[in-house]
Amino acid sequence: MSDTTADKIASESADDAQEHTESLSSLLQRLADTAGERITLKELATALDERSFGAFLLVFALPNLIPLPPGATLILGLPLIFISWQIVAGRQKIWLPRRLANYSLDKKALVAMVTKVDPWLRRMEAWVRPRHWPLKNHRSERLFGIYILVLAIVVLIPIPFCNWLPAFAIAIIGLAHTEQDGNCLGVGVVVGVMSIAVLFLMTVLTTVVFASLL
Repeated sequence: MSDTTADKIASESADDAQEHTESLSSLLQRLADTAGERITLKELATALDERSFGAFLLVFALPNLIPLPPGATLILGLPLIFISWQIVAGRQKIWLPRRLANYSLDKKALVAMVTKVDPWLRRMEAWVRPRHWPLKNHRSERLFGIYILVLAIVVLIPIPFCNWLPAFAIAIIGLAHTEQDGNCLGVGVVVGVMSIAVLFLMTVLTTVVFASLL
């Protein structure tokens, strides 16, 4: 897939985002239909345009919801910090390191992936849709980025049972960001606050237990 094709899709996607007329599932389906023999992550991010932040947050948050060996969140949580820091820095589009940006999928793999997630996305889109979006300027976007950064740091902290909830919150917020759904964003923020409260409680309990053993 050429950069021209990706830019064309990105331009169309930006227009759709402003008019709130095209869902993420429709965008991904159109991308799969128009892709060449291979598509790089850079081209995918370009096609997603401003939705790339939410989409990549969702993609990197989901693996943290699966039971993993101790220490795995230290690796899987780093991309979340990398993405959220870019939002804090005020970037309008996601930036990927060259090696990651040049990683490519063949069209068959892309079509298979889109086909697999499409039913799930369409079910979610019955509830998640453009409405009441509060992030309308750079300041609010950066505050949003700081909040995601805090949650990403919580995901990294190696405390048992404290990583799932903030990762779930980031996944909800990422989905909300792709569709610009303020209601869904509010749910994600509440879940995130709960995750921070759980971390605080676990820290206090751990401190008390260790203090009693001394």
